[in-house]
Amino acid sequence: MSLFRRREPLHARLAREAGLDLDGTPVTEPTRPAWDAAGIHGNHRVREWDAVVTADAPDLSGEKAAFVTLANGDAVVMDGPSEIAPLATALERELGPPYRAEAVKRTDGLWAVAGKRIELLQLPGIEGEEIELSSHGADRTLLVDGERGFGSIPQLERPEHVVRARRVDGELWEVESAPL
Repeated sequence: MSLFRRREPLHARLAREAGLDLDGTPVTEPTRPAWDAAGIHGNHRVREWDAVVTADAPDLSGEKAAFVTLANGDAVVMDGPSEIAPLATALERELGPPYRAEAVKRTDGLWAVAGKRIELLQLPGIEGEEIELSSHGADRTLLVDGERGFGSIPQLERPEHVVRARRVDGELWEVESAPL
């Protein structure tokens, strides 16, 4: 007998563990592999949205919308129809401004709207549309629109973090950071 010989053929073992019938006899209880005993697989997904709602907006044109609602309640539409008030009103029952939202038309006038809280900063005099600033010890790396930049942006400095900012409107930027 070989050292690596299986007692049961692999296809038979896999079928048995899956609860499948290979020889005409019913399998009453499929066995679960040890790694699957708890029924939980891998890491959970990070929640993308803070709130998801439906909105009835039959007069709204288009199929999708993206917008940012500022702390004062004003909205900056990034994509889709300019009149997004019904979508924002529905979302604000669950989520207060400032937030970024995306909406998709589902059926006749019914929209799915998802929103995520955001941090907004005024960054006067900054060029570009996207910024990434990483800080690790004494090392700093600044990218503006994917190109290496020089200097620093003090409002974005956070030790041992990577900070990403994207322009919302004028000097107003959406900022998110993550620890390194």
